[in-house]
Amino acid sequence: MSPELEAFVEVQHFYGRQSLAIDRGEAADWAAMFTTDGVFDSPTYPDPVVGTSALEEFARTVHRGNPHLHHIVTNVALDEVTGDTVLVRANLLIVTTHDLTTGGARIERITTITDQFRRLPELRLHHRLVVRDGQPDPLKKELHP
Repeated sequence: MSPELEAFVEVQHFYGRQSLAIDRGEAADWAAMFTTDGVFDSPTYPDPVVGTSALEEFARTVHRGNPHLHHIVTNVALDEVTGDTVLVRANLLIVTTHDLTTGGARIERITTITDQFRRLPELRLHHRLVVRDGQPDPLKKELHP
């Protein structure tokens, strides 16, 4: 298997575990998936969240306030794979189950995430940048400068 394909499989597995961890309220497990100086930067929140303790408290607070959230990562594209770094873009859908009787759900947000992973030797998320529709794509190249 090529290094790119191996990284893709590893990233997909990572996203599944990370989404399930925050959705289930497993804050310590979610935070441990970042590097110790990891950053979560989203326009939904006033400031970036930095470091393991802050990330754990953030995840705990998110779950406490929204116990029926589901994070769905799709359209995963690896932009760069080097020896110890993987750069990924994907769509992150935030879905809420709003009717526990019927299971009715709605999409709250659709975002694009740009994730920088580091291999330590296991894959850890070093920086997540969340971009909403209408914001510039940080990796989009100008075709005509």
